Amino acid sequence: MTFKTINPTTEKFLWDFKPATQSQIELCLTNAVKAQISWQELSLKARAKVLHKAANILRKEEIRFAKMITLEMGKPILESIGEIRKCAWVCDHYAEFGEKYLVGREVKTDATRSFIQYDPLGTILAIMPWNFPFWQVFRFAAPTLMAGNSAILKHAPNVPRCAEMCVEIFAEACGDPRLFQNLRASLEDIPRIIKDDRIQAVSLTGSERAGSAVGAIAGSVIKPALLELGGSDPFIVLDDADIDKAVNGAISGRYLNAGQSCIAAKRFFIHDDIYDSFLSKVTEKVRALIVGDPTRQTTQIGPMARRDLLEELDRQVTESVNAGAKIIVGGSPLKQEGWFYPPTIVTNVRPGMPLFEEEIFGPVMAIISYRNIAQAIELANQTRFGLGGSIWTASPQRIAANQIKAGSVFYNSIVKSDPRLPFGGIRRSGIGRELGREGILAFVNTKTVYLA
Repeated sequence: MTFKTINPTTEKFLWDFKPATQSQIELCLTNAVKAQISWQELSLKARAKVLHKAANILRKEEIRFAKMITLEMGKPILESIGEIRKCAWVCDHYAEFGEKYLVGREVKTDATRSFIQYDPLGTILAIMPWNFPFWQVFRFAAPTLMAGNSAILKHAPNVPRCAEMCVEIFAEACGDPRLFQNLRASLEDIPRIIKDDRIQAVSLTGSERAGSAVGAIAGSVIKPALLELGGSDPFIVLDDADIDKAVNGAISGRYLNAGQSCIAAKRFFIHDDIYDSFLSKVTEKVRALIVGDPTRQTTQIGPMARRDLLEELDRQVTESVNAGAKIIVGGSPLKQEGWFYPPTIVTNVRPGMPLFEEEIFGPVMAIISYRNIAQAIELANQTRFGLGGSIWTASPQRIAANQIKAGSVFYNSIVKSDPRLPFGGIRRSGIGRELGREGILAFVNTKTVYLA
């Protein structure tokens, strides 16, 4: 078996690699355990210095790293640069606040002294996706390493050079290439690796299907699994919303990274009274989006990362149109070199259609009208997912956050991840939380210490 990386902009071969051999896997696991033993003995301040150094490396070489993102998966270069800067931010955040997050606390009991402390679990396996090939890795790595764990990265096979760069950054920052390793494992080897006694937990960001499989394997050997999965986030615009701001939010919330984001707004619920105005304004802006070579700074929409993703999106749109949906803009792959799908708007979307029921991982905006708030809430929650929700209104109290079944609710803003806030979903969108204090506690042993 050989994994091949194809440039999604040109459809030209870039490079390939073979999966790790059994002996390479064994060496990787052994080295990770050895590195973790010495790493956990370092003070939190010493670990923080390593994270700050990683942040500095990211900033110093942001263009080189960003170009690799754009080359391997097609993200517009300005978005790639933004991704690298966000990685530096998360490293600095945990360097600055990690010690505060991990400080133990005294608890008054009948003991002479009793307290809670947070110990690292050991070596953590990270299975990461291609759509944010640096950010997803650093979102996991910064808190996990700060907590005293070592980590092994199994990255998506279409971004192998991005994976290499991620681990090289930490190797340079800490001086030990064993602490955070890149393992090019095949899918067939993943179950055995998860079950290996040297792996203490697993973190996966990926599809619902992958999360179900990894969760089942981890559960079979009683190991923690943090699962960050798909979403079908509602974007609700109430009749009192600032329409222009909502339209701008819709554009950035749907078309960032060509719509290839788990937290992208995917189902747009627009009140009847403002429906025509919203549709007219958003259509004008979508028609003006620049599609093309992602290496150009003027490009706003690049190619989709793989041919199969393009074909799946085309199926979802076609089947929805056959069921009664209406294409306003776009609606089919561009007939040119590269895996380009134009920014698309589809109306008359209803429950039962793929554009309503499935996760749409591409630049397609599905618009649904509603009559009243009760109907908007019902439709928004009519999904098996529960990652985030975005509400646009001058009066946030009209829809309470607890009425939206999701891991986060953003008012008058698109849903986004922030190192300071916990991030994750409910239902089929996943288990557990990343980022914030909760993120650094994901892979620690919350230990009770009791002195009689």
